[in-house]
This record gives sequence, C-alpha cells and structure tokens, in this order.
Amino acid sequence: MTQFEIFLVAPPSLETVLCQEAQEVGFSDAVVVDGGVSFMGGWPDVWRSNLCLRGATRVLARVASFRAMHLAQLDKRARKVDWATILRPDLPVRVEATCRKSKIYHAGAAQQRVETAIHETIGAPITKDAQIVVKVRIFDDLVSISIDTSGESLHKRGHKEAVNKAPMRETLAALFLRQCGYDGSEPVYDPMCGSGTFVIEAAEWAAGLYPGRSRDFAFEQLASFDPVAWAKMKTTAQITEPKHRFFGSDRDTGAIRMSTANAARAGVEEWVTFSQAAISDAKPDTKDKGLVIINPPYGGRIGDRKMLFALYGAMGQTLRENFRGWRAGIITNDAGLAKATGLTFLPALPPVSHGGIKVNLHRTGVL
Repeated sequence: MTQFEIFLVAPPSLETVLCQEAQEVGFSDAVVVDGGVSFMGGWPDVWRSNLCLRGATRVLARVASFRAMHLAQLDKRARKVDWATILRPDLPVRVEATCRKSKIYHAGAAQQRVETAIHETIGAPITKDAQIVVKVRIFDDLVSISIDTSGESLHKRGHKEAVNKAPMRETLAALFLRQCGYDGSEPVYDPMCGSGTFVIEAAEWAAGLYPGRSRDFAFEQLASFDPVAWAKMKTTAQITEPKHRFFGSDRDTGAIRMSTANAARAGVEEWVTFSQAAISDAKPDTKDKGLVIINPPYGGRIGDRKMLFALYGAMGQTLRENFRGWRAGIITNDAGLAKATGLTFLPALPPVSHGGIKVNLHRTGVL
C-alpha cells in the first residue's frame, strides 16, 4: 500500500483553518471534507502530519473502503484488506465501529466481524485496551476502515505537566492564533496566560520547532513503521532564533510558576517572559507591535457573569491604552461580555467547542 487517504480530524468549524496549515507544510492537495481535512499520501506523510501539524486533533490512515450490505459481506471483504502490511501480528488491536443509515445497523456485530477478520488473517490479539485502534465507519452502506495513527490526542505535546482551570488545548490555541493572522513573525502577549499555552505555542511556532517532537505516536507500533526514516525526519526541523519575544502575565503567582515550568519543558524558556500582573497593569516590554490573545473567564466556565463585566471593561481599557498598534483576539462564549470591552471587532467567526462550551474568537483590527 503506497498511497491512501490521510484524514486530519479538525475541531468543528475550524476545518478550513487546518486545511490552510496542511497546505502550508507541503500537503498541497489537502481539501476540506466533513469533519476535517483529506489528502492522498503514504506512511511517511502520516508520520509528518503527526509530527508537524499544530492544529490537527489526530491523523487517520484510511486503509480500505468498500460496500457491504450485510455482515457476511463485511466479513468477506474485511479479510481481503492487506492487514499484514498494516498491523503487526504480535501487538494487540482494538476495533471501534459506528453504523449510520446502513443495512448493517448493529455496530457491535460489525466490530466483531472485523475483529475476527484481523485475528484470523494475521493472528493479532484483540483486546479492549489496545493502543492500536482500527476505526470502522459504515455510512450509507459504505465501509471505511481507518487506523488511528496518533494514539493520544495531538494536543498532548508532551511538555505541559501543570495546567490551570479550563485550560486551552494546544491544537485549538494554534488554530486561534492562525485565525488572528499570526504566522510566527511578531510578538504575542497573553495577559491572562494561565498555564502559558498561547505564549508557548507562539514561541514554538516562531522557532520552527515541531509540535510532535517530544512524544510517541501509535504509528510507531504499525508494520509499516521505519524507525530509521522516522529518526531522520525528526531532525529536519529548521530551528531558528525568533525575531521577537513572547509575553505572558497573570495575577496568580501559581499560574506564572506553571507557565515558566511548561516553557522550560518545551525548550522555549529563553524566548518567553512570564510575570505577575493584574489585567489592568498588563503592558508589553517591547516597542514592536504584535498580537494580544486572551482566553478570559466567562459565564459557564469560571466565575459569575455579572462580576465579569467589570473585568472585561478593564481588559478593553488596558488594550486601548497599553497596546496601541497591536491586534487583539478574545475568546468568550458571551457576546455581551465581548461588547463590554468597548472594542470594535471584525466580522464574527463560527463558534467553536471548547471544553463542551461553544465559544467565539472575537478579533480586532489594529488597536
């Protein structure tokens, strides 16, 4: 199997943003599809997707597709998949199945048939807690079989041990930064930095560090894996000294300790500065203009909505007075709170799910 569909799972509403990133890193034929981004490639492209993409939630290798109207047909065609070139016979496998609008409607029975096909074809054991996951999707009688090549969600970069309340996932932070026009060439300031996600992500991006450089992936357990080629691929990052520094502040000293420790684990501590400060005292220690991005408390996440209006008002005043010439991005689920900043925002973007809450990224032009 040399070429197959590679599917990048994207946060809902951010498929187009992820597609832009995929095209920028060299997957020129990437297109937006339902639930994510798709392009054709081989196993090295799977490895590179996991290693290099900041916004993808996970990477699926779609290794087979066929029609099946009943379970016997599913069983027969699942056995024709070239499992020996995909899975190792000595490692356990887990199968997950979903069925929609199909004559095969029992997901459990479909799962069982594919499990049996794998086990009897190559001898791989089937266990409920296996790290290698085969995903079977049956929709409108079309069976798609994919391998989850990522394992743990790709937001787990392997650097962040300490987190605060309602943390921003790194993958989502990267996509929000991109929506704000960030490309690694300007300073970034987060005056409510929490565990430092936005600041660290921006610094890594500017330095050219691969987001997946410090973690393991499920594809390393597949029959197609080449450890020598993988080790070589990891050395191809073009690491450069960022042209600007990256700043975070927070009124909580614990948050500053967390951010500093996380930045050190990520290897970007020399390019970032974290300091204790209330939102009203936030001020960049640079003459260069850039992006202020904030994930403040909002109703339904942290705090009482009524008490937050004053906070958002102070935030808006600080941005207008201390960040002239900068752009701003504010994430909240409450348009009323965003309005309380007194800032003028660009046209609205579609809402995005963050921690089970629909939030909006409110962007300004130059302040």
